[in-house]
This record gives sequence, C-alpha cells and structure tokens, in this order.
Amino acid sequence: MRDYLLTLCVTAAVTYLLTGPVRKFAIATGAMPEIRARDVHREPTPRLGGIAMFFGLCAGLLVADHLQNLNSVFELSNEPRALLSGAALIWLIGVLDDKFELDALIKLGAQMISAGVMVIQGLTILWLPIPGVGTVALTQWQGTLLTVALVVLTINAVNFVDGLDGLAAGMVCIAAAAFFLYAYRIWFGYTIEAAAPATLFAAILMGMCLGFLPHNMHPARIFMGDSGSMLIGLILAASAISITGQVDPDALKIFEGSTKAATHAALPVFIPLVLPLTIIAIPMADLVLAIVRRTWKGQSPFAADRGHLHHRLLEIGHSHSRAVLIMYFWSALIAFGTLAYSVHSTSMWIVLSVVFLSAVGLVLLLLPRFSPRAPRWAEAVVPPRYRRRGRTAPAGGAVEPSGPASEPEEERVPVPAGVNGATAIGHRSRFSDRSKAGARG
Repeated sequence: MRDYLLTLCVTAAVTYLLTGPVRKFAIATGAMPEIRARDVHREPTPRLGGIAMFFGLCAGLLVADHLQNLNSVFELSNEPRALLSGAALIWLIGVLDDKFELDALIKLGAQMISAGVMVIQGLTILWLPIPGVGTVALTQWQGTLLTVALVVLTINAVNFVDGLDGLAAGMVCIAAAAFFLYAYRIWFGYTIEAAAPATLFAAILMGMCLGFLPHNMHPARIFMGDSGSMLIGLILAASAISITGQVDPDALKIFEGSTKAATHAALPVFIPLVLPLTIIAIPMADLVLAIVRRTWKGQSPFAADRGHLHHRLLEIGHSHSRAVLIMYFWSALIAFGTLAYSVHSTSMWIVLSVVFLSAVGLVLLLLPRFSPRAPRWAEAVVPPRYRRRGRTAPAGGAVEPSGPASEPEEERVPVPAGVNGATAIGHRSRFSDRSKAGARG
C-alpha cells in the first residue's frame, strides 16, 4: 500500500505542478476557444489540461517501475506498456482536437485504434463470468470487439459528463478510488498477481485527477479538454479490462460445487469486476439518453445540446458548485455502495444505508434554492452570502441595517445550461460573430 500511495502522490504532484505552465502554453498557442452559446463559463478559458495529466501518467509509471514491490508488474505483464501506448495515441489526438477541432469520425477512429493497440499488446478481455452460466471463454474476435466497445463507450461517457468545472475529474477520481479498493483486495487479499496492473492503473488515475482538480474547480482556470477527458476515460476502461479479462475467477478459490452454482453464488464478487461500468452509470445513462434524445429530434447523435443531466440541474435552480457536488454524491453512492455489497452481501445494513442515502440525494435534488444561513454569532466570520439580511433592533421591532448582511441579495440570473467542451466525437460549433462571444479575458 505504501508504494501505491507513493506512486499516487508523485503522479498528483507532477500533474499539479505542470498544469500552471501548461495553462500559459495553451494561452500562448491560442488553445482558448471563444465562448459559445451553450457554454457555462463566462470568460475564455484555456484547454490542453490533458498535457499535464499525460505527463503525470508517465511519471507514475516511471516511479512504479523503480519500486521494488511494483517492479514485478512491469516484468510479469505487458499491460503497463499497452496502456501507455494506447494512452499516448489518444492523448495526441486529443491535443490536436483541442487546438484544431478535428472531425468527429477522426476522433472515433482514433479511439478504436487506441483500443486496438492495447489489444495487440495483450490488454484484452479473455473471459467473462456470467451468473447462472459460469465462466465463458471468449474467442479472439469476441474479446477484441468487446474490448474496443468498452473503451469507446467509457471514453465518450466520461467526455459527455465533462460539462461543469471539476465534474469529470471528480467523478473519475471517485470511480478510481472505489476501483482501487476492490482491485487491491483481490491482489493483496487473495494474492492474485494478475490484479496488480489494475490496482496500479487505478492509483495513477486517482493521482492524475487529484493533481488537476485544484486548477479545475469552479471557477476553473484551465479545462482538461478532449486530451484529458479521453485520456482518463481510456485509463478507466483499461483498468476494468485488466481485472475483468485477465483475473481467472477460479483463482479466487472461495467457492465450492459446480461452476454454475459457484458463479451464481459469487454474484456479489463478480459485480465489482465490472465496477467501472457501474461507477460511470450516471454518465453512461447520460450518453444513452443524449443519443435517444437527439435521434428522436432528427439530429445527429454527436450534435451538442443542453439536455445533459448537469444542464438540467442548473435549469432547476442549482448553483454550479451544488450541481457538481450532487453529481459527486450520486457517483460515490453507486460506486462505494456496490463495493460494500461485494464485501458484505449478507448485511442488510448496507442495503438500508444505500436506500437512506438515495432518499437524501432525492431531497437534495428537490431543494435547489435552499440557501443555508449561519447563526448570528458566526456572521462576522462567514462569507456575506451566508449572512442574514438584517438584524432586529432591541426595541420597536424595526429592522436595523447590519452592514453588508443587510444589503439585498443579488437577484439570481439563470445561467444558460451548457458545457465546457464538446463530446469526444462531437463537433464544436462556434459563433460566427466574435462580438457575441464577449471579449477575451
């Protein structure tokens, strides 16, 4: 665990320290598109944050290769090299897209080629555990098609959710944290070395997101762009492919009886094998709904619109930060709820806790205009937006002004729902008239 934490910290530090210079580089090279009608941010913001994240990935793999307890991952498996090859290709395409806005089909083709590069080097799905059936071995073509489909879906699901400051990086970080705990349990608890690469990938992915988040939280100073969103989506998919396709369920040796009965009894254990898919359930659902919504209207499935889940949170009155936190909440509930169920599937308290927290999440969705107020004794040390409007006078019942707290609150101006970036395989429309986009900041 100490080596994994060291790798995580080095990855986060490199990503954090490089993001500042990358921001200046993006501004100097003009990778700072004008504001569009569907954007939430109000000032032109540089992209190319994926450059810092990619070098954080390289630093994490380099450090892990020189650690005694993690060096065996590189000696016994070719998966780290396969990941780096696919990540480098998809990152390069993302950088070019952030700068020159590549065609949608080019990006889709690059995603498929990146997945193919990983498959050629051994990072592919070999078998699938199916409850009630058993462990099903896949042919080479079946494994390749399933691997490519998983990579493309995950990349675009992550990119679809990259619509608010800090949203994609935070949700993927939550996904990586839950997946790391499960993969580490399989590797250390059951001494299955085949789970070590997935554990390493999850730790590095956490470091990349944690290092980038301080620069990307609202108000964001830099966006990760397609170079970042497609990169972290690919790493998340690679983690799932590694542990799902490479770890033999029979190696767990915790079940008895026939293969069919054992697989059925092992359902709580097999659920986290596809944990990344359950973790990105929200962005995946958003992806499916977006495709259905656009095709129903006769539009291209890749055409940008304002119908994403985070857009709707803004439309019903949630602030930018609150919408992001709500999405964090639901992602963590699904991810860690699934993880807890896999560990203690017989505990009713886990189910009751998930149900209770789901009810809390629904209440938060129904209270978009709730604004907490600090007690009067704490008004001097809290921001003005948390203070009461006035203070009651000792006599006469009149309201006495009390500095900034007594000033009328600013009227909320509804922010047009939009996204910071286009979808991973979508086209970025621009204003024809630069005056509509506002002056550059």
